[in-house]
Order: sequence, then C-alpha cells, then structure tokens
Amino acid sequence: MSLDEAKTKPHDRLRAYLEADLEAVNGLIRARMASEHAPRIPEVTAHLVEAGGKRIRPMMTLAAARMCGYKGDAHQKLAATVEFIHTATLLHDDVVDESGQRRGRPTANLLWDNKSSVLVGDYLFARAFQLMVETGSLNVLDILSNAAATIAEGEVLQLTAAQNLATTEATYMQVIRGKTAALFEAATEVGGVISAVPDAQIEALAAYGDALGMSFQIVDDLLDWGGASGDMGKNVGDDFRERKLTLPVIRAVARADEAEHAFWTRTIERGRQEEGDLDQAMELLRRHGTLEETRDEALRYAGLARRAMARMPDHPLRDILADLADYVVARVN
Repeated sequence: MSLDEAKTKPHDRLRAYLEADLEAVNGLIRARMASEHAPRIPEVTAHLVEAGGKRIRPMMTLAAARMCGYKGDAHQKLAATVEFIHTATLLHDDVVDESGQRRGRPTANLLWDNKSSVLVGDYLFARAFQLMVETGSLNVLDILSNAAATIAEGEVLQLTAAQNLATTEATYMQVIRGKTAALFEAATEVGGVISAVPDAQIEALAAYGDALGMSFQIVDDLLDWGGASGDMGKNVGDDFRERKLTLPVIRAVARADEAEHAFWTRTIERGRQEEGDLDQAMELLRRHGTLEETRDEALRYAGLARRAMARMPDHPLRDILADLADYVVARVN
C-alpha cells in the first residue's frame, strides 16, 4: 500500500486541504530553479522535482503554518526551501550511492553525469538559503541551516559506518535522525516559528516532525526487506545487495552465532554475495524476529508523533497529521 493509493488516505486529505498553497509552492520552485546562464540547471532539477515526489516535507511546513493560523506567504517560501534542500540531498546521494534509478526513472547522474548532479545540488542549496533569508527571520535561518548541516553529518556518518558489522543500533538511529528526521523536524518547526505561536506549540511541532521522520525512515528500511512479514517482491533486497546496515540486520548481527556472523561478514563486510544469499539473510532476520521488532520500533515513533500532535490546539489539520503518522507505519502491515 502506498501513501497516495486512495483519496481517503491522510496524504491525499492533506494535499487537498493545502491545494492552493501547493500550487503557489510549485510555481515558486519552477521560478527559482531557473538559470539565465546555465540551462542544464533547470533541466537536471526538473527531472527530479517533477518526477512525482509526494512533497511530504513541504506539506509539513504548509500544514504547520496553516494550523497555527498564519496568514502571510512566507510559509510558501519555506516550503520551497525545504523541497530544494531535499532535492539537493537526493542529487548528492545518488552520486555517492552510484544509483541508477530513483522514483522509477533514471537518476540525474546517469542521464547527465556526476559533476552536473553535484553542482546542481549545490545550486539548489544556494537557492534554498536565498529563500530562507527572504522570510526575514533569523530563527528560521538558524533552524534550517542547522538541519542542512545535520543532514550532511548524517550522510557522512552513514558513509563511515557502511559495511561495518560493528555499527551499533545507536549509530543507526543517529544516521537516520540526520539523513531523514532532521528535515522533517525543521520543516514542521519553522511553520510554527513564522506563525509566532507559543514555544510549547513550536516544540510540539518539532517533536512531531522528528518522530514522523524517524518512523518514515525505519519503515522505508523495513520495506526493503518486504515489510514486517518479509514478503519477497521485485524490489526486495536492494539494501542487502548494496551492503547497507539497517535496523533488522544490525539486530540480527548482534544475536548471530559463529556461523551466522561468518555469513554477515562475507556478504556485508567483504561483499562476496552468492546465489541464495538474500534468501538466507531473510531467514536469519525471521529467525531472530528482527523484522517484527523493527516494525514495533516504527510504531513506537508513530505513537510519539501522534502524542506530540495532540499537544496542538484543535484543528482539522491536526487530525490529518496525526492520522498520517499512523498511515506511514500502515505501509508495512
């Protein structure tokens, strides 16, 4: 089940509620990704921005501001900022991961080259900071610039922890908090900041974004193993083939006997993977119950997100955002 499967789903209810704002944000994105002197910039950017992404992060900014009663248009600039930061990180990630496909399409680095992807990502970061400054809020600039630094830090930490069986669960949580949750948190927090609501509400929005981002990434990592049941599908096992240590594997390694540890050493640390190894890896995850445990961890964070949203004043968007936290985890039921 996907986030945009049916009109009754929280993601679609949120999109419908924010339709006018999203149209304005999309216009702003198209205008700001233009370049008078380097036509490759809009070509590369449009390939990713217009590839059918769900716009979850910018919608968090718009929803937070609307829920807090904001009446201006700075929330639209901040939503575009968030999308630019996200897109820039995707461009850079695809180069680092040597990816060939994203959202069902060839990646920019495959269609153009690594240099173009990196430099266009840099351009989008610059555009993002221009948009932040235009809001006139030093607090907003502080929050989003810190998020950008945290994202980069999380990516570097993931790089240094990759293929290392000594990677701990705490390191994994730090990685996903950096690479995913930091932008979710900043996206919701700045919506409250520009609305000038009490600190308690801003803190609740930040807590919601952090917990939703953590749940979102844990679910994504779990889906790569076929969900909590480990159902084998056409895209299952990409993380295994790329030797990524996500939560189900980290916990299985921690409980491995000598033979199991030798298997993980060969396939993950040394990269010597053979026919049938994915099936064996899946069996080890089932044996140690780490798929179900990972789902429970995602559910725990979804509960934290819902409780944080309950601290906000009554509003239709509050209920939609709370439902979204549950729905993110429902993808792995």
